[in-house]
Amino acid sequence: MDLAALREEARKKLKGYCRVCPVCDGRACSGEVPGMGGIGTGEAFRANLQALKQCRLNMRTLHNAKAPSTACRLFGLLLKTPVLAAPMTGASYNMGGALTERQFIGMIISGSKAAGSLGFSGDGADPAMYDSGLEAVAAEGGWGVPIVKPREQSEVLARIRRAEAAGAVAVGMDIDGAGLVTMALKGQPVGPKTPLELREIIAATKLPFIVKGVMTVDEAKIAADAGAAAIVVSNHGGRILDHTPGAAEVLPEIAAEVKGGVTILADGGVRSGVDVLKLLALGADGVLVGRPLVVGAFGGGVGGVRFIIDKLTAELEQAMILTGCATLDEVADNRVIR
Repeated sequence: MDLAALREEARKKLKGYCRVCPVCDGRACSGEVPGMGGIGTGEAFRANLQALKQCRLNMRTLHNAKAPSTACRLFGLLLKTPVLAAPMTGASYNMGGALTERQFIGMIISGSKAAGSLGFSGDGADPAMYDSGLEAVAAEGGWGVPIVKPREQSEVLARIRRAEAAGAVAVGMDIDGAGLVTMALKGQPVGPKTPLELREIIAATKLPFIVKGVMTVDEAKIAADAGAAAIVVSNHGGRILDHTPGAAEVLPEIAAEVKGGVTILADGGVRSGVDVLKLLALGADGVLVGRPLVVGAFGGGVGGVRFIIDKLTAELEQAMILTGCATLDEVADNRVIR
């Protein structure tokens, strides 16, 4: 598959909702929510990329890390890569509607599995969003992670039961979705959760539970204490609150506090395998990728999603060679970041 052709096809199908810019940094789409942009000024979107850009790598070439392994184990699965697909919804109003919700998330889940990775599905005001994700996960034998919005307790628990019935390997909640106005406008309010409410939700399932949208040390500790199997350090792609820091800015202090107690995933601004390496070196166990996989799906379907994940993984492997890391554990020892 040719990257230039994939991007050109995606540009046509995304109909201006995403311009498929040479550098996906949020400048052309600031304030375009709905759409693919960041909220308000777009500073939170750009902060993710800027935080990664500020990291420098120690290059090493006198070693025996000639054929690095990018394999990792997450949620009981042995994966070929730590590059995972972030939960995304709104194919009609965020992405132009050339694909249905079911087609889009099916491509994300199936393409991720084909790449030896793991895809997340999302939730939203339209029931088709969560339903489509569950269908896609079930169609791949449960190889996926449904993420629920921070709805009222009974609504969250009902969706967790459906994720269990679909055979999902894990389930979670994007607490960073607490400020979504569109949900309230459509009669499906979302909001913050108390530590007690979070504990109640996590205790209600035997599946590994993921808390997505953690950006401070105190909330990382709350999630860990509540029994979360994993957290995702994420500012929701800069789509919820303007002027938040980038994920890479807050990741090191969060990892210093909770790493080893919970699995740490990071989400925000990944555009290359070098970015993946940086987040792993800063403390992540795995990395979520969003907007680039929208381009992959719209440009090449299941194969396009796999192509993007494979490309990022190959770039990660090359970066591991040039920093002297034979395994992801060696990346995590922080010799990589200057």
